[in-house]
Amino acid sequence: MPLNFRFAAISDLHIGLPHTIWDNPSRFHLIEISIPALETALKHLEQLDLDFLLLPGDLTQHGEAENHRWLQNRLAQLPFPVYVVPGNHDVPVLLPENPLIGWADFPHYYQPFGYQNPQQHYYTCEVLPGVRLIGLNSNQFNDQAKQVGRLDAAQLIWLEQVLADAQEEMVLVMVHHNVVEHLPGQSRHPLGSRYMLQNAPELLKILRSAGVQLVFTGHLHVQDIAENNGIWDITTGSLVSYPHPYRVFEVQTDNQGRKWLQVESHRIPSLPDWPNLKQVTRDWVGERSRPFMLKLLTLPPVNLSLAAAEAIAPSLHYFWADLACGDNFFHFPDLPPAVRQHFESFSAIAPNGTVAALDNHIALLLSPSGL
Repeated sequence: MPLNFRFAAISDLHIGLPHTIWDNPSRFHLIEISIPALETALKHLEQLDLDFLLLPGDLTQHGEAENHRWLQNRLAQLPFPVYVVPGNHDVPVLLPENPLIGWADFPHYYQPFGYQNPQQHYYTCEVLPGVRLIGLNSNQFNDQAKQVGRLDAAQLIWLEQVLADAQEEMVLVMVHHNVVEHLPGQSRHPLGSRYMLQNAPELLKILRSAGVQLVFTGHLHVQDIAENNGIWDITTGSLVSYPHPYRVFEVQTDNQGRKWLQVESHRIPSLPDWPNLKQVTRDWVGERSRPFMLKLLTLPPVNLSLAAAEAIAPSLHYFWADLACGDNFFHFPDLPPAVRQHFESFSAIAPNGTVAALDNHIALLLSPSGL
């Protein structure tokens, strides 16, 4: 079936009404702009004749009921369907703790946005003829009521059945946690692994056997597209963190019957009360990244002493902000060789050593098996 449609993704909105905003000296994202940034992005998207919009999690600042209600009402006003999944910030506690919702409450807030069964935290729906969306819940709580990023066994069994029934459809999967590594050694690093789905290999095996090729994620606050044996994990950076990106996708069928996914990324460079938003938030991330960079420098594989890390950290002031943009090439000639090699490995470089700018604007050829 020839397929031609357009959709968008906005991730990690972290919506916070002004009177609900709380500060933390280590947060990278600027909750203060969450509502005007979303309104700016939506104003643009409303002009594009979209078929639907995906929001892959972290919809609210930290799971406040008031912020969920505001977003629920705003999404209901849009001229196109919207589909959401929960992020770790949307369901931070198992049981309700005023002003936070509990884990079981989330689907009740978003019944018009995928959750037709409010007793279930995952869903599937036909978004267009021949196109099926699967929204997964990657937020679980262990025996100590600690939140972890993984898919439970019942959800995986359900997923296999849905995929078995969808063999003639194009399937899009949305989940908050990353399923493919977007950073070098992400799944093995104590900082990077928390952004990965714990049982990602199991999910990838199921998706691969069903010919699914496209997964849309968030959580990492970085613009990146990564591939694992035919499965593309397209993660979208946070709307409230530098460089304030969102994406527009178009699936096109060419005259040879081949399916392409055209990826275009957009950014919000300024807002009415933030004319220098781009520079302000780049500086914001740089200034708040020092503790994070010290951890990167003292943990494996770099393993510097704290004194050595403190001497090097200023040279990496903008590293995370620039990484968040995607498609960056890093060059740190003044760093010690081993440290230099590690941080330059985050560059957008293909295995053959050439520049591989595919994180923001690219056309992906989708194989027939995935359609």
